[in-house]
Amino acid sequence: MKMTDFLRDKCMLLLLHLVCMCVLAGFLRATGYNDSNIILILIFWVILIAAWLMLTYLQRRIYFRKIERLLEQVDQRYLLGELLPDSFRLEDRLYREIIRKSNKSVIERIRRIEDEKKDYKEYIESWVHEIKAPIAGISLICDNRRHFLSSAQMGKEMVEEGAAERALVTEEKEDFRTISMENQKIENYVDMALYYARSENVYKDYLIQETNLSEVVNEVLNKNRLLLIQNHVQADVNCEDMVYTDRKWIEFILNQIVLNSVKYRAEMPVFHIYTKREGNGVILVFEDNGSGIRKEEISRIFKKGFTGSNGRNHERSTGMGLYLCHKLCNKLGIGIMLKSVYGEGTKIFLEFPISNYISRE
Repeated sequence: MKMTDFLRDKCMLLLLHLVCMCVLAGFLRATGYNDSNIILILIFWVILIAAWLMLTYLQRRIYFRKIERLLEQVDQRYLLGELLPDSFRLEDRLYREIIRKSNKSVIERIRRIEDEKKDYKEYIESWVHEIKAPIAGISLICDNRRHFLSSAQMGKEMVEEGAAERALVTEEKEDFRTISMENQKIENYVDMALYYARSENVYKDYLIQETNLSEVVNEVLNKNRLLLIQNHVQADVNCEDMVYTDRKWIEFILNQIVLNSVKYRAEMPVFHIYTKREGNGVILVFEDNGSGIRKEEISRIFKKGFTGSNGRNHERSTGMGLYLCHKLCNKLGIGIMLKSVYGEGTKIFLEFPISNYISRE
């Protein structure tokens, strides 16, 4: 609190004192007091006012500095009303009571919002688990049907029936392949909703264990095999290092990176996925030869909802994939970095630190 602000706040009181001093001086002069006595009385009055103002200013400054220190030390600042220091001033006690009542209303509102958010998140997680069953069923039916049609097409009876029937079976098999791919897209979006709902409380649902990155990468590629085949993607995998992380969460992160690279692929897309040791950790590098990212957009690529110039050319771009990857990596203690040259390709680096304790083990 500045002295100038304090005096500005007391300007009406100072004006009142000035008027009283003028009235008193006029009264004393009218009653026969000489000018020297009147001036002496006024000087004494000014000294008393200045002393009172200085003492009051120091008291108020100490009081508000104590409140500021409380604000700096408390995380939940809406509880300030309960922590305000005692004061002999009536207005301070009234303000404290008003703040307490206001904070009580805020806390009740926050609790209602948190309960609603928790119920909604639990519903989303429950819905995701329920919807995964029919998604898996559709995928299984499509796979079984495609395998059956492939066997039938190669059978002797189809050879005898002629080319028309074989063409019909081939077309039907492609239809089931398309359905399976669209079903996989649904599953990817459902997974994104589930992991987004859980991203705030990752610590409740992760298990850190030794993980073979080569197995995880191959599982992700196999999961998206139809999409990769359709887009003629070549993948070169060389991940020999082991890391300590949560297998399920890192699989989701890699899956989002794969989907993102396929979306912004080149005419002859090639993925290079490899690991390298650097310092006290392992770095997983995912490299593609896709459309790349403009230099001015790289700093914003992990922002929520950011799609960039490339995303505006794709109607289904949501800007959530890399945002979720960045958020989950931060929660899991995994470093994530991106380098890209527009028109040439992109490299994404996932750094898995290895603590000294694990190294000694």
